[in-house]
Amino acid sequence: MFRRHILPFIIGLGIGILSSYTLISFTFHEASKLSLKQRLAVHQRAAHDHVPESPHGHDHEVKEDASSPRPSIKFDDKEEAHHKDSDRVARMLYNTTRVLCWVMTSPRSLHVKGKAVKETWGKRCNILLFMSSQQDDSFPAIGLPVEEGRQNLWPKTREAWKYVYKHHLNDAEYFIKADDDTFIIVENLRHLGSQHKPSDLHYWGRRFKPLGDYNSGGAGYVLSRGALERVGPILDDSEKCQFKDLNEDVQIGICLRNVGVTPGDSRDGIRERFHPFVPEHHLIPGRVPKNNWYWQYIYYPGHEGLDCCSDYSISFHYVSPDHMYILEYLVYHLRPYGISH
Repeated sequence: MFRRHILPFIIGLGIGILSSYTLISFTFHEASKLSLKQRLAVHQRAAHDHVPESPHGHDHEVKEDASSPRPSIKFDDKEEAHHKDSDRVARMLYNTTRVLCWVMTSPRSLHVKGKAVKETWGKRCNILLFMSSQQDDSFPAIGLPVEEGRQNLWPKTREAWKYVYKHHLNDAEYFIKADDDTFIIVENLRHLGSQHKPSDLHYWGRRFKPLGDYNSGGAGYVLSRGALERVGPILDDSEKCQFKDLNEDVQIGICLRNVGVTPGDSRDGIRERFHPFVPEHHLIPGRVPKNNWYWQYIYYPGHEGLDCCSDYSISFHYVSPDHMYILEYLVYHLRPYGISH
């Protein structure tokens, strides 16, 4: 009896193993057919949905392939009929409230993330500087005398501010530091700046209360010319502006505080203008869990939904290159017919 059933059992087992092997092989074969661009797109979507576990962490970074830059996307605002004369106030402020933007980047990400910045919001700055560890005349990027690495973010930031102070102090009224995954609505920064005197000591951004009170680096922070004049001379002073291996946004906050410059209130009523996450993480309730560091760090009461963000918001962080172009389109090009702003 046993011998009568053993042969069908062996045959069935063999067919099952062969079928499983065929299915697994087909799955791996199909997966291998995904292009690098497709795999990066999947990774970007996952990164965009991810809520960072630390205010200073870089685990969110999209691992772009710098050897395969995206094709350029050209947005011609001034030549499109439905934009004609709609930017008269913005053009006036461009000349009266000048903004220098400097972007923290690296040789590896310059031609991917930096390229997206340059082709979107960066072109609206009066002066746009990319700060890297290697000079790149083709982009261009400024090579600072600092090696790459998370442990060198503060030395790199200090060198960048020293460069701006030395070469561009009188070229702008306001100076903003941003990462290469930060999206800035420069016109809204000019709007905020135009309501204040640049000679005063202004230090704006998303205010965090731990570690001595400072503005988030990823959300971008702004110094008025008066604040830069005050902090510039002490950037090489190891007593007033320590060289400790601290997070760059914390450390610049300490340096500023030591010369009498403290974070200002940049909110629009109760709504914030500078945002450390992508828009949906602030707008959609529950996207940032209540046990996330964010709720313990923010200086002012936090809000979700439409109360999260000012209509004149200035920045969003953790924006992938693809989403830079999407935000560019939504902010500057999409128009509901029959409704004027």
